[in-house]
Amino acid sequence: MFPNSSNLGRPPFPPKYQQQNTFFTKLPLNTPPSLLSHQQIIVPPFHFRTAVGNTEATPAVAPVVTLQPMTYGSVSPASTSDALTSFQGRKRQSQQSVPDDAKRQRIHSHDSDTTVVNQAVPLLEERRRSFPAPISIPSPVLHAHGSPALIGCVPPLQDTLFPDAAETRLPVAKDQLSQQVLELFQACRQQASDLDRKELCRTELQREIQLIFPQSRLFLVGSSLNGFGTRTSDGDLCLVVKEEPVNQKTEARRILSLVQKLFSTKLSSYIERPQLIRAKVPIVKFRDKVSNVDFDLNVNNVIGIRNTFLLRTYAFMENRVRPLVLVVKKWASFREINDASRGTLNSYSLVLMVLHYLQTLPEPILPSLQKNYPECFDPTMQLHLVHQAPRTIPPYISKNGSSLGDLLIGFFKYYATEFDWSHQMISVREAKAIARPDGVEWRNKFICVEEPFDGTNTARAVHEKQKFDMIRVEFAQAWQLLQDKKDLNCILPLKAAKQKR
Repeated sequence: MFPNSSNLGRPPFPPKYQQQNTFFTKLPLNTPPSLLSHQQIIVPPFHFRTAVGNTEATPAVAPVVTLQPMTYGSVSPASTSDALTSFQGRKRQSQQSVPDDAKRQRIHSHDSDTTVVNQAVPLLEERRRSFPAPISIPSPVLHAHGSPALIGCVPPLQDTLFPDAAETRLPVAKDQLSQQVLELFQACRQQASDLDRKELCRTELQREIQLIFPQSRLFLVGSSLNGFGTRTSDGDLCLVVKEEPVNQKTEARRILSLVQKLFSTKLSSYIERPQLIRAKVPIVKFRDKVSNVDFDLNVNNVIGIRNTFLLRTYAFMENRVRPLVLVVKKWASFREINDASRGTLNSYSLVLMVLHYLQTLPEPILPSLQKNYPECFDPTMQLHLVHQAPRTIPPYISKNGSSLGDLLIGFFKYYATEFDWSHQMISVREAKAIARPDGVEWRNKFICVEEPFDGTNTARAVHEKQKFDMIRVEFAQAWQLLQDKKDLNCILPLKAAKQKR
């Protein structure tokens, strides 16, 4: 029924010694310049200049895009050199004498000899609701590897994350607790309009940021795309400025300071409260007045792009996954244990904890995707292919027929009574609890949740015993209450949760 992912629509993966961790490639002469992420692939490129140095490139023919009444920034073409000059800070001005070659080692400049606009890998016959028509560009990857009919558990990135047809794929809820879980999910999950508002902001911000960093690309990542977003989820953005890693303490902060200045000056009419947060991975926090969405923007944290599509695949391969994750996130937020800035769990860790639980049941509901389909989640895969590779993975047919209510009770029981917090690490990559490594990242940590791609601890914010004890108490209480009463209201007031969305 479902095609084998190893034979259909699979991007070419050369031997390890030949692989290069690059995602910028030269455009063919007959291909118009296009953008990079899944949105940038399927959104018609407007106000986007032909690739630098490719004078023979055919200009892109894009349909007229109507974005009224939403208006972002200035749409008049501005010269790159003027934009660079106007946003140079003191440090940059003091480096005017530095040779161009040395500057390009830090950030690709518009004078680079190499055209670094990425070749698009379009999705066939897909369009976003916000735009009138898709781009029609031949795909060398798809055409080289056979059938255009990419069918799998992960829905294509088209009108919305959750098309209306998905309603028929939701699990059947026969008991009260399961019905409550499903009702909360349907009331609070992210809608097409929510995603469209975030995508519009991303598109316009990318165009403005490219006036400063011409070869950069802006990705929408995190819960907005991974299937676990709610109507009030913030937007996460990853600004990719070059293919090499960026020093987060120095270079990323310098880049973000320019972005912050752009937001607080030229774009101040629709971007409010831009703030540079100097964390381990620095971000610019801001609010978009048009979409009324809060955003976090980082630089070159490309792991976020990869894990977005790993989680998206888990989200859609079994229809009980998304409702469970949403309820757990809502519960954790209500019980005030879902805030890394206050020493508790971040949402990403909570999602991994749910996935891990579903993998470790006697009859698993989820497998290890990275073990079963390593070619689809290769950490060296070029970024413009990351969204494409998982689409042919078939749904996982589990023999476990547990209801949503029983699974929710089992989730709390697992972490309240079964998981060994002192000696074990939660690993979605291995689909099991594994012994903690003997490293600084894991030593003397209260909660250890392995990031599936880079192996770091996503729960490192829980560094106080008091907060850890509070988290464990909440899990134990939730398990006991649900087991006794089988009513979601006893741990999470449904009316208030639905109103908050």
